[in-house]
Order: sequence, then structure tokens, then C-alpha cells
Amino acid sequence: MEHVAPILATVVMGYLTGSLPLASWWARRRGAIDLRAVGDRNPGYWNARIHLGVRSSVVVFIGDVAKGSLAAGLGWWWCVDLEPRWSGALIGGGAAMVGHAWPIWARFQGGRSILTFVGTMLVADPITSAVAILLTLLVRLTTRRFDLAARVGVFGFPVIQILIAGPWRTAATGVLMSLIGLRFAQAARSARAVPATDDPAR
Repeated sequence: MEHVAPILATVVMGYLTGSLPLASWWARRRGAIDLRAVGDRNPGYWNARIHLGVRSSVVVFIGDVAKGSLAAGLGWWWCVDLEPRWSGALIGGGAAMVGHAWPIWARFQGGRSILTFVGTMLVADPITSAVAILLTLLVRLTTRRFDLAARVGVFGFPVIQILIAGPWRTAATGVLMSLIGLRFAQAARSARAVPATDDPAR
């Protein structure tokens, strides 16, 4: 019972942090557009990149990553007595991913949570994250394709992680990745969703 309060606080704050519609706010500020009404109708980085440009969308990229890192950091700090030690970070980051995908501030119409997942992993498993980032950069430099590099980095993450961190942490990461898959499946079934043409990093 002593762990209930910090876990609940982590979940609530993580969800509220993830729910912040940073991409939509920034898009309205920069271009007076609603990302939910243009392109693939996803209020995330890639749609912002297409409609706001590469430079303006950097703010969205950083913001979505920061949401995951902040929520995971809160979980790491508040759930200090949980074992294994990284579980609090995954709880907080997972709550942020749910908030990003189904945000209370935006009528539960959010993004795919990929960048929020990245931010979570930077805190929950920094060593695996560093290796995955290096792999992503390598693919980006050799192929000149950000979409391919993002896919390799994200979906290669659990392969790298099981070699470095072992099966238990990888299994927990798989639960978070299933949220991304669920959000993609939901978008594919939605009458409002327009399939993206190249990149999933949103």
C-alpha cells in the first residue's frame, strides 16, 4: 500500500503532461492551422514538419520528447522504492504516452506517441537509447531517409535492449510499444484518418 500514492501521482501527472497538445498549440501560433484538419490529421511532429517546415517543427520534436522524459523522470523520482528501479520511469512515461495519444485537453484526439516513447526511454534506459540513436543517425546519414532511420531506431530498440538490458526490461518496453501499435490501428480504422505517405515519427 505504501507504493500506491506515488504510483497514482506518477500516473496522473504523467497523463496530464502527455496530454499537453504542444504540436497543435505551436501550429496555431506559427501558421494558424489545425493539425487535426490537414495532412494525415495527426497532431504530431511529422504532420507539423510537412505544414510548418523543418525548422518550425523542431519545437514540436523537442516538446514531444520532453513530455516523455519529464513524466519518466517524475516516475523515477516519486517511485524511488519500487523494484526494479526503472519501473517508475516506465509507469510515468507510459502514462505520458497514453496522454499524448488520447489527450484530455484535445478531445482525446492525439498523436502516435513515438517521440514521447523516445523521451521515456532516454530516462528509463539511457544506454540502450544511446545505441539506438547512434543506429538511427547512421541509417539517416547513409540513406538520407529520415522515415527509414526512424523506423530502424524505434523497432530496433527492443532487439538492442534485450542484448543490453535483458528480457524483463524489454518485455516492459514491449507493453509501451504496444500502445503505439494500438494508436496506429485506431487511426487506420478511423474515418477521419488520412494514411501518412512516408514517416511514422510523430
